[in-house]
Amino acid sequence: QVQLMESGGGLVQAGGSLRLSCTASVRTSSNFATGWFRQAPGEEREFVAGIRYFGGSTHYADSVKGRFIISRDNAKNTVYLQMDSLRPEDTAVYYCAARRDGSFVPTRSRGYDYWGQGTQVTVSS
Repeated sequence: QVQLMESGGGLVQAGGSLRLSCTASVRTSSNFATGWFRQAPGEEREFVAGIRYFGGSTHYADSVKGRFIISRDNAKNTVYLQMDSLRPEDTAVYYCAARRDGSFVPTRSRGYDYWGQGTQVTVSS
């Protein structure tokens, strides 16, 4: 069983930055595709960014393109989400998710096998 642990959330002013981390419990997770999702109160969970294991290609939601960057450090079993130019509408609980098939990055939550517990990101105006 793979366990994912997010960290790095917090409170930041609009225009500021945060870096989220997602660390997996087992080495084999380095073969996984990993995605970040977020869920605001009363809203559905939505895809934010994802990274394939094979080739390391990345995918972003239109709302975060040019502001967020996803990256991975396989030696540390960790995936990062660098978030810059944050806006109040980015406020949500951010979740890390992993998929055993590392060749594909789904944009729907049902495409992932493992989930973290979430970390709160709050952007004040």
